[in-house]
Amino acid sequence: MPKSKRNKTVTLSKTKKKGREHKEAIVNAIKETAEKFSSVFVFSFENMRNKKFKEFREQLKSTSRFFLGSNKVMQVALGHSAADEIRPGLHKVSKLLRGDAGMVFTNLPKEEVERLFNQFEEYDYARTGSTATEKVELKEGPLEQFTHEMEPLLRKQGMPVRLNKGVVELVSDFVVCEEGKPLSPEASRILRLLGIQMATFKLHLICRWGPDDFELYMQGPDDSDVETN
Repeated sequence: MPKSKRNKTVTLSKTKKKGREHKEAIVNAIKETAEKFSSVFVFSFENMRNKKFKEFREQLKSTSRFFLGSNKVMQVALGHSAADEIRPGLHKVSKLLRGDAGMVFTNLPKEEVERLFNQFEEYDYARTGSTATEKVELKEGPLEQFTHEMEPLLRKQGMPVRLNKGVVELVSDFVVCEEGKPLSPEASRILRLLGIQMATFKLHLICRWGPDDFELYMQGPDDSDVETN
């Protein structure tokens, strides 16, 4: 008997891929924004946390506009060379949009932007695959920070634990993670349970462009072709 088409499962989570129209909208938005603001900064980021970044962006909403996404799309908008740049000197900014980077157009004074970016630092729990910043080792004995209900969960993470008169106890020393090595999913969960935060969300300024000047803050091995004046 043929299968009824009425019973066909429909996935509602499918989303439409961002196509040409979306990219063109971003390019046009960047071009319009470049005409409205006095300067633009390129920045890099590490250990991105979307919620924290949104809060930082909201803080500057009245004076600035951020763009974070496809570097290639942003490069097209700014121009790849002096021949197709949208304002004089912006092709230098385009060349520095690489890796985990974004840009912010702003009317704030240069010193204020530098202060805000240099002061921004948020600590959070490290994710699976992140590099451990220190060695964490738990010694044999009672783990009084955990309730007895958590014993099965800890055991599931590979910890050699048991219940001793209602108290969670390590039956031997246990290394959660080693400094400089990637965190396993289990190590990441244990660190969260222990309240140990190893990830630091930071923003680093790379360059600044203004109508009359260009300044490089961080120079990498591939930036030798970027003119600074």
